[in-house]
Amino acid sequence: MSIRRVLITGANKGIGRATVAAVLTARPDAYVLLGSRDAQRGHDAVAELLSTEPSWESRVEVVAIDVSDEASVTAAAAHVKAQFEGEPHPLYGIVNNAGIGFGAALPDILNVNTYGPRRVCEAFLPLLDPKVGRVVNVSSAAGPTFVSGCDPERQQVLTSPDVTWGQIQRIIEESLALDATGGDFGAAGLGDGAAYGLSKACLNAYTILLARENPKLTINACTPGFIETDLTRHYAEAQGVAPAELGMKSPLEGSKASLHLLFGEPGGSGWYFGSDAVRSPLDRYRSPGDPPYLG
Repeated sequence: MSIRRVLITGANKGIGRATVAAVLTARPDAYVLLGSRDAQRGHDAVAELLSTEPSWESRVEVVAIDVSDEASVTAAAAHVKAQFEGEPHPLYGIVNNAGIGFGAALPDILNVNTYGPRRVCEAFLPLLDPKVGRVVNVSSAAGPTFVSGCDPERQQVLTSPDVTWGQIQRIIEESLALDATGGDFGAAGLGDGAAYGLSKACLNAYTILLARENPKLTINACTPGFIETDLTRHYAEAQGVAPAELGMKSPLEGSKASLHLLFGEPGGSGWYFGSDAVRSPLDRYRSPGDPPYLG
């Protein structure tokens, strides 16, 4: 049985750690490289996972990787390449899960949520099996929601099958310039969520670009859904209610779409999927359970 090695970034907690558990549970041939910005927190996460299922010990290891730092990503890729020397393509999949959200500054959010996956892909794509390799960019419904409030020109760029990195970069730079001068860079009605939505809309556009440039790989984006994590728990705390009362689901439930895009049959590449693992539009919100997007 061949080993399917999967790198999952931001995997020491929340949806990332839950995705590690889901992958190891679903696939006996899977081996997970648990990416963590802090190596010790990564080892703590592995210890917690093994306390639940000791048999996973030989199928998971920590890789120190800070997606916001070019040198860290480059070093992580070099480490993986050296560790599996003799295998030209040691990886089956990459899950770009690492992300930050509300409360952070726009430059930091973009650096992690948009530039982070790009750094990881540029460094690790050469290690992917070119025949079966998969990339999953963990995005958010905030991306399509952001696009829905943009002007027509931005909507066209962020949903175009021919989008270029230069076009994405221009939208980012324009938004950063507006943000620096107190201008409104966001989509209508998003308020404080505009920065997060922008970062995920750009990530979705990058997914289109990456899939077009790598037609032999299967590359898609997805939203995990409204999941109880450190990024979202403040919503419930602010209202003094339990997360479940706001419809938040568990991190394990948030791994459903990623698992499908890693090992299932998504039916295409360069697409965006809802938390129910069904294809969804890039320019508007689609509720779980609604018919699939066929555009």
